Order: sequence, then C-alpha cells, then structure tokens
Amino acid sequence: MPADDQQIPSVWARPRREREQPVLNRESIVAEAVRLLDEEGADNLSMRRLGSRLGAGATSLYRHVASKDELFELAVDEVYGELPLPDAGEWRATATEVARALRAVILRHPWMAAKLGEAGLAYLGPNMLRQSEYMLSVFETAGLSLEEADQAVSTVTAFVLGVSTSEAAWLSMVARSGQSAREWAERLWPAAERAVQDYPRLRALYAAQRGDDASKTGQDAFEYGLERVLDGLQSRLPEK
Repeated sequence: MPADDQQIPSVWARPRREREQPVLNRESIVAEAVRLLDEEGADNLSMRRLGSRLGAGATSLYRHVASKDELFELAVDEVYGELPLPDAGEWRATATEVARALRAVILRHPWMAAKLGEAGLAYLGPNMLRQSEYMLSVFETAGLSLEEADQAVSTVTAFVLGVSTSEAAWLSMVARSGQSAREWAERLWPAAERAVQDYPRLRALYAAQRGDDASKTGQDAFEYGLERVLDGLQSRLPEK
C-alpha cells in the first residue's frame, strides 16, 4: 500500500488549488472591465477591484494596462466593436442603421456616454478607426467631399451621443432605485407636475405624457431628431 502522503500521478487525484493564478492578457482584462462597468458603473472601476474579479493582483494588471485611463480607452473601443458595418447601400438607410446601433450600444453600456469624451485617445482604437473609416465612405459615396463627410459623421455622432446620454442617465438612475422604469416614473411624476404649474406649455406636455412608456417616448424622440439631422445632410448632397 502506498503511503498516505505519496502523490498519485494524476491531475484528478491532485487537490485543486483554491486560487490558481489566471492567465492574464489585455483581452481578458478589458472584457472583465466592461462587465464591471456595466454592472457597477464607472465610479466603481479601479485596478484593485478589477484585479479582485480576475483573481489577480493589481500589479499583474499593470503589466498589460498602464493606467485606469488606458483601461477606459480600451473599454470604449471594445464596446465600439459591437457596432455593425452594414453592406453598402443607400446612404440614408445605412446612416440610420448605424445611428440606431450606436444608441443601442450606449443604452446597453450606460457608462459609455459620459466617458466617451474623457477617454483620451480612444478615437485611435482599431474599432473606432474602422467605424470612422466606414462612415466616411458612406457619406463620401453619397456625394460629399471627404472634408464634409467628416463633418457629417461628427454631426450624426454628436446627435446620437447627446440624446443617448440623457437616456443612459435615466436608465442608471432607475437601476440605482431598484424599481422598474414605470414605478420610478410614477414616483417622480407628482413632483414634476408641481414644478411645472407656472409653465403652461410644459404643464400641457407633462399632462399629455402622463402614463406613457418612457422607452417608447425616448425611441420616438430619437427617431424624430435623427430624421431631421439626415434631412439637413441630404440638402447638402449634389442634385442628381
């Protein structure tokens, strides 16, 4: 009989270590950072907290990512990778599809809207560069010069970010409340109605919107604004 302490030469017989050091790379770090941001928000992202989720020390993370600012750049570009590059088609339909997709990405990752402008040189990330090059080609093919195509892309992106930032802030507030969007809106509504009593146009709007689905209202407002932005860009195209 072998001694009790004699090692049996099999992986299945060897006790598993409680915390084996994971194999870290930039991809796994960024993927976990995005999950942390989605679940806990930007204020709770730290290298120590991220390392804890990965079962590694913060020092190990710094071998792959130099700072938290770099981590934000990488996280923003990672999320941009979710955007589609539709098959080439009519410019307006393509711009609409990409704008809707960008809004959807921001609403899935509410932290992104506030951090996008703070993320240093995030626009040099491969996913953002690929998306920018693609959208430039869409507007250039439609008939704009490269310079004006760049302005058109910036205009559409600025509109989507402006609208989606407010929507993302609302979603974050609802999530923190622990209630559904409808429950939270009903809780806020009396205070909002009292606040607009001296403003007849706002009072009429609030009364008309009472009980509306906030997500549908947001979608309708987004679609209206996007159509008007694209109407303006269409007026800049050469006549055929």
